Parts: sequence; C-alpha cells; structure tokens
Amino acid sequence: MKVLAHFTPGRRVLDFVAAESDWLDVRWCAEDDDATLRRELPGADVIWHVLRPLSAADLELAANCRLVHKLGAGVNTIDVDAATRCGIAVANMPGANAPSVTEGTLLLMLAALRRLPVLDRATREGRGWPSDPGLGETVRDIGGCTVGLVGYGNIAKQVEAVLKTLGARVLHTSTRDDGHPDWRPLPALLTESDIVSLHLPLTSATRHLIDEAALALMKPDAVLVNTARGPIVDEAALAAALREGRLAAAGLDVFAAEPVEPANPLLGLDNVVLTPHVTWYTVDTMRRYLEVAVDNCRRLRDGRELANVVNQVS
Repeated sequence: MKVLAHFTPGRRVLDFVAAESDWLDVRWCAEDDDATLRRELPGADVIWHVLRPLSAADLELAANCRLVHKLGAGVNTIDVDAATRCGIAVANMPGANAPSVTEGTLLLMLAALRRLPVLDRATREGRGWPSDPGLGETVRDIGGCTVGLVGYGNIAKQVEAVLKTLGARVLHTSTRDDGHPDWRPLPALLTESDIVSLHLPLTSATRHLIDEAALALMKPDAVLVNTARGPIVDEAALAAALREGRLAAAGLDVFAAEPVEPANPLLGLDNVVLTPHVTWYTVDTMRRYLEVAVDNCRRLRDGRELANVVNQVS
C-alpha cells in the first residue's frame, strides 16, 4: 500500500513507520514541496494530511487514492466535497491530540495571564529588578479566574478538568443549551469570563465568531486564547482591542493566514503570546496519530470498515 505522507518526518516517526515497511510504502513530501506532491499524488493509495490545504485540483490528481487521513481533528484544510466526488474517504482523529492541545492551551493561558513575554525580555535585558510595581496589580492566579470555554468537545473538557483542579470557575458554551448549570449563551460567557478559550471547528458559522462586537463584550482585563483555528477570530479587531487597552492579553497558536504573515499587527504587540500552530505537536501526539493512521491503512488493506470517516462515498 502506497502512502503519501504530506509532512517532514522526525527520527521517531521514521522508526515507527519502518516497523510496518513490509506492507506500507510511505513516501514523504514536505508541505511546501508542491512539485513532489504533484508527482506522488497519482500513485498514492492513502494520503496522510496535516495542515497544507488539499484542494480539489490536488485530489483530482490522486487517481488511485481511497483515503485521505487527517492527522488531527479539523478537516477544514481538505476539500471534503471534492474528495467525496472523487470517491475518496476522508477520516480524522478526534481526541488524539487532546492531551497535547490541553497542555498547550494552559501554557498560553498562563503565559498571557502572567505577562511572560514582557517579564522574560525584561529579565534578559537586566530590567527585571526591582519588579514593575504594576505587576501585582495586573498578574492573576488562574485559580482566581472565571474561564469561559467556547466549544465543548474533547479538548475543552480536558482543559476544564485541569482548570477546576487549579481552582478556577469554568463556564462553557456550545451550539445548544446542554442543561448543565455552567452552560452560557456566548454573549453571557464573554461578559462573565476573565479568560476566554476557543475550542471549536472552523465553519461558515464560526468564521469571525469573535469579532469587534464580541470583543466589546469582554472585560478590559480579560485574556483571549485561541488554539482552534485562526479565522474564528477577526484578527484586525483583536489587534485593535489589545492595542487600545480594551483587552488585556491574548495567547494565540493559530492565525488567519499560516505561516503567519510578517506584517500581521499581532506580532508587534507586547501583550500577545504566540506559537506557530504547534500546541498539538509532541512526541506523544505523533505516536497516537501514527497508531490511528496505520490502523486505518490496515483496515483498508483488509477490506474492513474504516474508523472516523467524515464523508460518505460509494
């Protein structure tokens, strides 16, 4: 079985795949290597996809492909309709990255809440002592905060468990009232929360869900964290709110355009903590991804039902 893996592997990934080399022929293609992608697509039975979008034109080249397997949960970077027209199943891995994204979310929350970038730079420049007298007026314990989770899937529920252990009050919102006493409609959640954390897929309904009007509902000393998808937030509105003091800080792992554009105004703000869409990217998550991906390839080889297919193909 020929697999086109659309990412650059590390040593541990190569070692894992080598153990399956008697039946899996894995070809590696860097995400920015379009020439290799076009050359390898026609011969691939399976595509292991990470982030670089797979367009209809890409999928039409993959004449032998029977499965596109997202290494992750969100399939917004795959033209699922085109895959369905081409008779290609699309599968994902819900929950496989949840432990890593949970930790990454907490990392960004704490770094933004406790002004880590500013303190790190001041310490390196010899300006850390005496302490900024405003520090104790602005930095908070996460356990003293109300945290609002926008979206309530695998990751949000794990984040909630950790936050409650730390003593935080946790609210959540989702597409409908789930009857839980901590559920809130989005406007109420934004108004009540000291930290708002996004955990929902990118769809036509969620694009720019956090816009100028939504940001205006948040407390001026609140923190926004996004480890979901960049376009859920109106970046221009967020940058303006942060620059003008209408929002205290943000922790961002995702952006509207990735790689993030150098001119993005968020990059120049001291009250923003940034990572390059890597909260999911750990040794442990990659192991879980590969275990699921290889299992689905084995199912395909043996004619068994595939796991976590998100479309219907004949």
